[in-house]
Amino acid sequence: MTNNNYSNGISRKDYVFSISIIGLFFFIFGFVTWLNGILIPFLRTACELNDFEAYFVTFAFYVSYFVMALPSSALLKKTGFKNGMSIGLWIMAAGALVFIPAAMTRTFGLFLFGLFVEGTGLALLQTASNPYITIIGPRETAAKRISIMGIANKFAGAIAPIILASIILKDSKVLELKLKATADAAARAGLLDELAGRVVMPYLVMAVILVLLGLLLKFAHLPEVDTDAEDETVGESNAKKTSIWQFPHLVLGVITLFFYVGVEVIAGDSIIRYGQSIGIAMESAKYFTSLTLLSMVIGYLLGITLIPKYLSQTTALKICTILGVIFSLGIIFTPAHLVFTIPFIDITTLHSIELILPLTVLFVALMGLANSLIWPAMWPLALAGLGRFTKTASAMLIMAIAGGALIPLLYGKLAVVFSTQSAYWICVPSYLIIMYYAFIGHKAGK
Repeated sequence: MTNNNYSNGISRKDYVFSISIIGLFFFIFGFVTWLNGILIPFLRTACELNDFEAYFVTFAFYVSYFVMALPSSALLKKTGFKNGMSIGLWIMAAGALVFIPAAMTRTFGLFLFGLFVEGTGLALLQTASNPYITIIGPRETAAKRISIMGIANKFAGAIAPIILASIILKDSKVLELKLKATADAAARAGLLDELAGRVVMPYLVMAVILVLLGLLLKFAHLPEVDTDAEDETVGESNAKKTSIWQFPHLVLGVITLFFYVGVEVIAGDSIIRYGQSIGIAMESAKYFTSLTLLSMVIGYLLGITLIPKYLSQTTALKICTILGVIFSLGIIFTPAHLVFTIPFIDITTLHSIELILPLTVLFVALMGLANSLIWPAMWPLALAGLGRFTKTASAMLIMAIAGGALIPLLYGKLAVVFSTQSAYWICVPSYLIIMYYAFIGHKAGK
């Protein structure tokens, strides 16, 4: 192999182009995924839900990964990575279109179905793109590449809720006052119908963009990578293995990612509602998801700078798990009345604002920093030595994203039974499980 070639015999030109295309997809992942942070309080009002019911938003979205990951793997074996990703984009577009009748009828079940379909498309995209970015270059720098993808993902996630909130939650304080003052059922239903209808245009635009991107990818030159050929480098002992279940470090990795995605979703999708629950107006609370994702971007930048020159992927994972426990305890034990203001730029208006931020909410946002390098470090550790099992292993890891369906739902139930602050106790054992994998579990069977 010459200096002009990368992994799988791919040229430098194809390598750079492929990284750029996959980066665009990770931007899309982030934009669509982190809209849920706004959809939870929005649908809680529009469909008149309690906290537990509202978190079925995350359940419907993330359970699709569990249901559809293995079918996605089977489809990818037939279509290849590139065609599979085009299909994933078109399925996401179909999910976005479901929001139109859901909004027109203000039917929560239809909203959930649209989210499930969107998640199905994302499951296909993620099943293809995560192993693609892992093995397209040297494995020892995989965490750095995934960190770059993470910046694209979380930057999109930082701006998505602000953009959507500026459209669907404009004059939210006025609307809230009208709803409280309206006793007539018909008038109240009219106000809620008007609120629900605000999602029609943004999701229609999103559907059009996703269809066009699918067509663009269909005709773009994106090289295939041969995961089956990886068997040549996995060693004689692994080459003799006949089942995916013979890799304990993968099985433990799937369990660990389940809990990781759960706490990642809680950090991004619960923070706005948590701010509201302790008395912060939506004018400030709508920016809180962006703070979580900006702290993740800072973590990714640190990962790109430090890995592998100063930190190994494993060491970075260990540090992140320790921070996760510390920040979780900070959320729980910090009094809600400790509030300060920080300067912040509203990207929709480019105006500087004074953001009201409780210290306990800041700790939720800092969970983004703790979470930032867990996913990038976990994938290369879990996929190490899988060879011809890589696509199936990737599907299993994608299935673990179902943690984002169940753990936030449990958070919502705890919030109803106890309080939104006490509910964050669910994060502590989750980070301890991730810590076990970082220190011990990733070595299993090796």
